[in-house]
Amino acid sequence: MTTFKALVATKGETGPNLAFTDFAESDLMEGDVTVRVTHSTVNYKDGLAITGKAPVVRRWPMIPGIDFAGRVETSDHPDFKPGDLVILNGWGTGETHLGAYAQKSRIKGDWLVPLPPGMNPSEAMAIGTAGYTAMLCVLALEKHGLKPADGSVVVTGAAGGVGSVATALLAKAGWHVIASTGRPEEADYLKSLGAAEIIDRNELSAPGRPLGKERWIAGVDAVGSHTLANLLSMTRYGGAIAACGLAQGMDLPASVMPFILRGVALLGVDSVMCPKPRRLEAWARLATDLDRDALAKITTTIPLESVIETGKAIVEGKVRGRVVVEVG
Repeated sequence: MTTFKALVATKGETGPNLAFTDFAESDLMEGDVTVRVTHSTVNYKDGLAITGKAPVVRRWPMIPGIDFAGRVETSDHPDFKPGDLVILNGWGTGETHLGAYAQKSRIKGDWLVPLPPGMNPSEAMAIGTAGYTAMLCVLALEKHGLKPADGSVVVTGAAGGVGSVATALLAKAGWHVIASTGRPEEADYLKSLGAAEIIDRNELSAPGRPLGKERWIAGVDAVGSHTLANLLSMTRYGGAIAACGLAQGMDLPASVMPFILRGVALLGVDSVMCPKPRRLEAWARLATDLDRDALAKITTTIPLESVIETGKAIVEGKVRGRVVVEVG
């Protein structure tokens, strides 16, 4: 029987019980492609799954990890053959389908995208779901017709994974980036990514007015709750906020006033079930638009054995930028 190393979560009374184990390949779930996983990452959502802070895991036992990069071992899917380098983001991986913190994964080939030319698996996971989501947000703002000449863009949770990549992407595209963070010590880091201004998240995180002073034309928000409500209230006429996260909360204590008086748009961005054509567009743009030196600057690398402690740290707001997990 073929086995491989995996992190397995079982349901406990106060949260998931986590243990590294030798997992049998015969116990993998159904799929038409088997991938030898080489790299994964730790996203905020992974931290929620590891700590049990939110009901991310909906099948037990579970191998956590919502994305991976690796090499195809076997394939019955027409688009992939053994040896192909591939990326997986979302589709319920690590939630309802056995996930990425394992040396092998069997999944549906329709969930995979090919690794873009000129990008290696480690770089792909330095981007990961957080960076891919940031690119989806940038695309959403572009498709709404917004451009750097229209005004400034605000990025919340800027020192986190989504925020760091969004800051780098938007700055390189010529935007005046206002980075919001609760970690003032990260100001130099954010400026090195291209942020033009740094604001304290406390300016946005408390209950605010239904309509505030116009400050930006666009925004990328990974925080939700009062922060998102305040972003909307301060968005200039005809602007838009791309929302993709809920680090502060899943509520939205906002007013209709920004929408009906200023024509502001709230653009919801989902990475999990995002259609494949949009995924391919996002990854193609990441391969060309994301500065690799900036990517290296925001990335740290850990072994698979450090995933549990890193998952706890990211939920506590102690992780800067992106984390690559060396799996295989």
